[in-house]
Amino acid sequence: MTLKQKIGAAIPYVILVITVLPIVVGYFWLVLSSFSVSTEGLRSTGFTLSNWSFLREPPFGRGYPSIWRVTFNTFVVAISMTLTVVIVSSLAGYALSRLNFPGRKSFLSLTLLLHAFPSVTLLIGIYFVLRALGLYNTLLGVGMVMIGFELPFGIWLMKGFFDNVSWDMERAALIDGASRFRVWGEIILPTVKPGLAALAIFAFISGWNAWLIPRTFTIGAGQQATLSVFLNNFRSDTVAVQWGTVTAVGLFQLVPVAIFFIFTQDLLLSIYAGGAKGGT
Repeated sequence: MTLKQKIGAAIPYVILVITVLPIVVGYFWLVLSSFSVSTEGLRSTGFTLSNWSFLREPPFGRGYPSIWRVTFNTFVVAISMTLTVVIVSSLAGYALSRLNFPGRKSFLSLTLLLHAFPSVTLLIGIYFVLRALGLYNTLLGVGMVMIGFELPFGIWLMKGFFDNVSWDMERAALIDGASRFRVWGEIILPTVKPGLAALAIFAFISGWNAWLIPRTFTIGAGQQATLSVFLNNFRSDTVAVQWGTVTAVGLFQLVPVAIFFIFTQDLLLSIYAGGAKGGT
């Protein structure tokens, strides 16, 4: 291999390193700061575990939830959102892909419009609806709103995967007397596992990291707070921010997502297997 060929082969790796380096440095500082009294650039001024004291006692004092209660709230929202979005999206996506019923195209257009519509413009209206239903400052209310915003994306994603499944197996099963529901559950769903996995991953990460909706429809660092809202309460206009504790809580929030992604990244990368030819 000539020198020119070696340089050409090395260029993609150099670009990759340059692109990834700021991200790696950012995570390094996050870990360093969480175990430091303070930092000066990328240098620690002293090692300490006091930043992690929130694991033992509520950082905001009595009457406020512990980190474990907040983590449980976040887990409930993320899991509920994942299960509901996957089940409803797979059912609706199959119906929109395989069945021809009145209003089908209008429904598809509506879901696409809802997905494109900025969610922030609906927050005031949703607030009054939740207050009227008695669901304001409840995990159920937060979960319902987040599911509603996630469903249009999930429906379109699953429809795209179903569009790429051959009709042959389905026709054979229907001819043999299988019901539509059985065809959906036993024949079609196993062929779109990458789509189900990808949607589950997106929904879980979206639910786990959500800030705007939980912050809007819950009160401060109360018993219904999620991790993102809990973390936001470390900011204050009158008291200096304890950045070591902030980075420790941020790292604590990041760990479950990182573990979840490590074990599911192969399924996430296989999303290219479907959704490319979603027609109407």
